[in-house]
Amino acid sequence: MTHQITVIGIGDDGLAGLSASARAALDAATLIAGAGRHLAMLAAADTRETRPWSKDLSRDIEHLADQRQAQRIAVLASGDPMLHGIGVRLVDRFGADAVTVIPAPSAFSLAAARMGWPLGDPSVTCISVHARPFDALRRLIQPGVRLLILSRNGDTPAEIARTLTEMGFTDSLVTVFEHMGGASEKRTEAIACNGLADTFASLNTVAVTCVAGADARPLSLAPGLPDDAFEHDGTITKRDVRAVTLAHLAPLPCEVLWDIGAGNGTIAIEWLRAEPRARAIAFEQDAARIARIHANAGRLGVPELAVIEGVFPSGVPEDTAAPDAVFVGGGIATDGVLLDVCLGYLKPGGRLVANAVTLQAQARLIAAHADRGGELVRIGIARAEPVGPHQALKPAIDLLQWRVSKP
Repeated sequence: MTHQITVIGIGDDGLAGLSASARAALDAATLIAGAGRHLAMLAAADTRETRPWSKDLSRDIEHLADQRQAQRIAVLASGDPMLHGIGVRLVDRFGADAVTVIPAPSAFSLAAARMGWPLGDPSVTCISVHARPFDALRRLIQPGVRLLILSRNGDTPAEIARTLTEMGFTDSLVTVFEHMGGASEKRTEAIACNGLADTFASLNTVAVTCVAGADARPLSLAPGLPDDAFEHDGTITKRDVRAVTLAHLAPLPCEVLWDIGAGNGTIAIEWLRAEPRARAIAFEQDAARIARIHANAGRLGVPELAVIEGVFPSGVPEDTAAPDAVFVGGGIATDGVLLDVCLGYLKPGGRLVANAVTLQAQARLIAAHADRGGELVRIGIARAEPVGPHQALKPAIDLLQWRVSKP
């Protein structure tokens, strides 16, 4: 008989905080797995087999697979095991039908209760900088936002305070919770600009009330960031055109964008800022530009942006996720088959947007439009500039944009 694996959420209060159903499942187990600190919560007289997680978690999970017929397995995990926890890994490996999850209150729930913050309020956002890169936090730091943050380690609260100060959110209130629910629970508060000199417990949760100072420069999540929000060498899709381009690329959750000849990464970065549940892959061959893509992505809060270095399409790995949307901003004039190649990779129903400034590149878009249809749009931008004592509209170079959906 193959047994269910039962994943039991447990708090800092240990076995005493388990519900009756969780305690019954734990008592019925013949093999108990979990982190060493969780296994240490078991009674000293408990002689059942235990399996502490090692550095090779994948191997540990496979050991559980080998034991499922002979043992009744319980896995102890912090709080809610399906919130950035081991429950996710076990369900991915064994399937939802083979894993029973009994959650305890998550760190987010506990911290929200202590702060008096409603988790359903749009101003409250939860993020784990243990499960995601730290720089992902930067996208969420906005005036009036309240953040609940699962830390990576004891140094994370100080790093959060430094980041808030660097971004001009100097008066933000930072609250650090340690050992929530346990006998050693501790709460520490500080204003971001004053810093946090303490080293905290490795497992801590941080609450931040974001307050923008006079030097803050909040950046909207809507497409069309100012050009100077990016490090660039002048070869970027300018702000107004970028906003129009993103509107037609139309980022949606779980979709994948390919940004071909990404330059300084502006399109891919704004795609992810607008829809962080999506993915983006930037293709670029110039090393200096690749460095700027990474720097821009980190500073603007989307460090998950993937970059593939090399000449497109020869450098595309075979296991690269197929795109739901493709942006082509360069190389059209010199590569006569580039648009056809991009359409070949594009998923059925996917969207391609290509921009061209030179006559040679525009000629290719005109030919592609004649062959494949879609929309062909001229975008002209003019700005008021001084002419003697008066002003006149000075036009920028017109741009031709081709938009097409793959049947």
